[in-house]
Amino acid sequence: MPPMKIGRALLGAGDGVLDRVLCVIGTLLFSQAPEFMQQYLQRLGGHLDEARRQLAQFQRVADQSGVTLEQLIRQTSANTDAAVAKLGGVMSHAVSRVQELQTAQTAIQNATIWEKPFVFLRHVDTSIASATWEIYRPAVPTTVEGLVYAAIGMLVLLALYHGAVRYPAIRVARARRRRLSAQHA
Repeated sequence: MPPMKIGRALLGAGDGVLDRVLCVIGTLLFSQAPEFMQQYLQRLGGHLDEARRQLAQFQRVADQSGVTLEQLIRQTSANTDAAVAKLGGVMSHAVSRVQELQTAQTAIQNATIWEKPFVFLRHVDTSIASATWEIYRPAVPTTVEGLVYAAIGMLVLLALYHGAVRYPAIRVARARRRRLSAQHA
């Protein structure tokens, strides 16, 4: 068998193996997205619970003082004592934080399987995501969502390989063979 045919046969066999390896890698990588988002949502829920607890303490102080929370924040922020005035900012931030975390949690939980990664990225809190990543544990996806992401991952890596590597390489090889054939003719 001529060396060119042996080389093509080996590359063809390797191409099939590479396709399978890429399918496995894409499946494994993408199938972890729902698990990461699940673990992120658990941490997000913990942050939301803590922010609500802090806000409830401020609300109790307002109730005991006979004013609304908004009035307490305004009065505290306007205080001439700088330390007390800064506490108004802390209370205001607590209100904003609860709203922000609640909005993110609701949006991510209510997103469809197709919207979820985009909604997640739009609402991600980088500090919570970083903390999630530090203790993240991969899991085998057994949900429809996990299987869909796995299939998408497989297709994405195959499309990247075939569109960005294999097809251009085949075009270059064919053009080279045509040039060589034209030179020998």
